[in-house]
Amino acid sequence: MKKTSNIISLRVSEAPKRSYKPAESTPNAQRSTSNAQRQQPRFNLEERLLEFSTQIIQIVDALPNTRASNHIAGQLLRCGTSPYGNHGEVEAAESRRDFVHKLRVCLKELKETRRWLQLIQRARFLPEPKTTPAFMETEELIKIFFTSIRTAERNAA
Repeated sequence: MKKTSNIISLRVSEAPKRSYKPAESTPNAQRSTSNAQRQQPRFNLEERLLEFSTQIIQIVDALPNTRASNHIAGQLLRCGTSPYGNHGEVEAAESRRDFVHKLRVCLKELKETRRWLQLIQRARFLPEPKTTPAFMETEELIKIFFTSIRTAERNAA
């Protein structure tokens, strides 16, 4: 070590060796980071609607082969998969008015899906645990589309 004007300088070879020790008191998940480093998952409505359509198809395929359930299956299949296709129409809207109209179509189809799922649950065509996740997702999607319509209408004014 050399002493130079009250500053101690170390040569690289003389620097004390430090071994890496993970912090035991604060795991990475609990450490705060700046906003630039924080990566939040991006909300992807198209992917969510695709997954929802898949759930609906699985419910329809699980229904018993009876006259009543075949009728309900056809109705549920049409309205439950429709929001995914109609969402593509929303993205291609030609005006704000057209955009709101197409959002309303998606909302209408989701509300119809909710009714058919309620009927399946009430008629006990399937055990409730098979339909509950799709029913809950329907409720959330209805809220998302309702809020989107309200926001688009407010921004139009």
